[in-house]
Amino acid sequence: MSFLTNALVSLFVSFLWLSPAVSHDKSDLVQNQGRLLSEVPQRVDSKARYLFYLHGRIVEQGRRPTSPQYGFYEYDQILDTFKQNGFVVVSEQRKQGTDVEQYGRKVAGEVRQLLKAGVPPENVTVVGASQGSLMTMLASTYLGNREVNFVIIAGCSADEGFLKLVNLHGHVLSIYERSDQAGSCEKFRTDATGLSEYKEIELNTNLRHGFIYKPMKEWIDPVVKWAQKAN
Repeated sequence: MSFLTNALVSLFVSFLWLSPAVSHDKSDLVQNQGRLLSEVPQRVDSKARYLFYLHGRIVEQGRRPTSPQYGFYEYDQILDTFKQNGFVVVSEQRKQGTDVEQYGRKVAGEVRQLLKAGVPPENVTVVGASQGSLMTMLASTYLGNREVNFVIIAGCSADEGFLKLVNLHGHVLSIYERSDQAGSCEKFRTDATGLSEYKEIELNTNLRHGFIYKPMKEWIDPVVKWAQKAN
């Protein structure tokens, strides 16, 4: 009995030593998978990487809307993909008819909130798709910060009136699809006075505007790389 008792005690002690390590690993795993929020949190983790995702206009109609030409807009899948890459993802389903300029100011204000809380500007990325990219360009303009990251996806088909509102700042990545009407963002770069970095990627998926509807690696991977490049 004495031998059996000693063996059980040793096993119990070993379990106590191992348990914290297992718990720690699980905690790290959750942290690496990121979080999903609809707005900037009151208590900000200054060491986290924050990614704002501004969806296309069709999502104002429903959480998983469908287009006759392009199928379902997989909004939640896109958010989850960014979350799984370790970002604190800030995104909300906008109300139908949301004003582009007002929302651009709102996002700029949320970014300022993070910066004021001690988040380094290089740890903040604003990603916009289609109409969301118009808001992203305005947020870049209103914020006027040369170190924050911005990604413009399939959004540079705006008229000259909108062009006059935009003065890009920060590290800006443009992604467009060759078969889409929304082409190069070069005209927005020409008169920009606050760019620290600019890069443009042309895709060739032949999906026209529908390439933004799903978390395709063709555009997800460059966005993640852009947002993590300071690592």
